[in-house]
Amino acid sequence: MVKVLVADSIHEDGVKMMRDAGLELDMQTEITADALKKVIGGYDAIVVRSRTKLTKDVLENSGSLKVIARAGVGLDNVDVAYAKGKGIEVYNSPEAPSNAVAELVLGFMLDLARNISRGDHGLKQGKWLKKDLGGFELAGRTLGIIGFGRIGYLLGKKAKALGMEVLAFDVMMDRIRHLVVEVGAKDVALDELLAGSDFVSVHVPLLPQTKHMISSAQFNKMKKGAYIINAARGGVVDEAALKAALEEGRHGGAALDVFEREPDPDPDLVTRSDVVCTPHIGAESEEAQRGNSTIVAEKLIKFFK
Repeated sequence: MVKVLVADSIHEDGVKMMRDAGLELDMQTEITADALKKVIGGYDAIVVRSRTKLTKDVLENSGSLKVIARAGVGLDNVDVAYAKGKGIEVYNSPEAPSNAVAELVLGFMLDLARNISRGDHGLKQGKWLKKDLGGFELAGRTLGIIGFGRIGYLLGKKAKALGMEVLAFDVMMDRIRHLVVEVGAKDVALDELLAGSDFVSVHVPLLPQTKHMISSAQFNKMKKGAYIINAARGGVVDEAALKAALEEGRHGGAALDVFEREPDPDPDLVTRSDVVCTPHIGAESEEAQRGNSTIVAEKLIKFFK
């Protein structure tokens, strides 16, 4: 019998698929790191989301563990190199949340452009801020997308449908230029994207080379009044540099779904009136969660068969 530890909550459809396929599931969705270290070697596979961190320390005594399945996009909570060095396969489901994240970013842009959150907050405080909340339309504005993978591609299509111009930058542009052309976007250098965009949205994984890739130098190159959006990973944007840039008053504001510290982000940043925040909900749609769960279930079932 194949034993699978489910260490984080996943959609019930994936759970049912694995059980129907004969896998024995142990649902310990609140397991601590210390407890996990003691038991992980007794399982053939483990399923995680972002809460559980599979570090070298946790994986050191991996025993019979053969597969790690991350229900989601990023693998920054898994020491992939160490796992593979021990012969453990690592799977994830990057295709599942793409549309959900793209739609969230679109919502952020509408919010920033029309002051939806600020108007709502004012009314809840008994304030009628109509004269203070003049906005603008997205049509005719320019969106710069840094990282034109699945999410960037879908976001670009949605932005074009609203009448926006789209600039794209990707270090792998030679491989994905056909997608940029399909969307009707323009591939440009990063500095050109920063200087020409009304909104800059980041969609890259958190890697050593992308840590703080948007920092003071990049903020200084952005056009006056532009907005930065991060629904990728918190460490991609230097939050100290972002606060400094906002304090200078050159930027229109920011929208953040991810933070360098989660679940306790910098209060000086998240409480600013020019920053719209959500608690890492990019993939929290019903469709994305079902997809994450069923995709990793399919991969595990295929592996063990």
